[in-house]
Amino acid sequence: MSENQPPKVVALRSDAHSKLKIRELGTFEHVKGSHMVPVTAHEFARLGAEYPIVFVKNSDTDQFQSVALMGLKAGENLFVDGDKWQGVFVPGAIRNHPFVLAPAAQGSDQLMVGLLENSPLVSEEEGNALFTEAGEETDYLKAKKEALVSYLESDQMTKAFVSILVEKDLLVSQSVAVNAGEEKINLAGIYIVDEKKLGELSEEDFADFRKRGFLPALYAQLGSLHQFSRLAKLQAAV
Repeated sequence: MSENQPPKVVALRSDAHSKLKIRELGTFEHVKGSHMVPVTAHEFARLGAEYPIVFVKNSDTDQFQSVALMGLKAGENLFVDGDKWQGVFVPGAIRNHPFVLAPAAQGSDQLMVGLLENSPLVSEEEGNALFTEAGEETDYLKAKKEALVSYLESDQMTKAFVSILVEKDLLVSQSVAVNAGEEKINLAGIYIVDEKKLGELSEEDFADFRKRGFLPALYAQLGSLHQFSRLAKLQAAV
């Protein structure tokens, strides 16, 4: 999939895709221009050891979303080096590629397994087969579908997590200035958890956060901000 080519999502069907194979992250070309990647709260603890986790606001929907920063400039992913990923933990949104869960029809609540048909990971020549010669799903495809459902559940929990942060006014806009070698880069439009307001939560609200399992994600997000220095080192080396 070239940078100018829009992703083409099609419903996965054994008759239409019987010969297709998927290279298991044989290339990261599809995210080399992504300086931020959507992430779920369940991933925060592992992600926070490598990437800054912040929140951004979708200007179209006015909704907040949690993302991991992969670069300091739009269109630049500092963790993609040719076919290799420079980090240890690859976010689920990237690992699931080129599979997606999409509405079965416009306005439908039913979901279908879709495939980004023009992804560089999709071919008939090499990789993991999706269907057997008899048209049955391979174990590889079954595992991918399970991963998609698990990711969807995590994503729904993350949306609930973020909406409570907004409701409790715990997100604060933050401008970050990063020195990358000789270059100074200013990041705007990002939000983080307001540590002061978090400390001022009522005992009842704090207990509710603990009961819902939100506290590890909160502290992982705050701790992840130390990773801006890592991005600065990677940027300086470019």
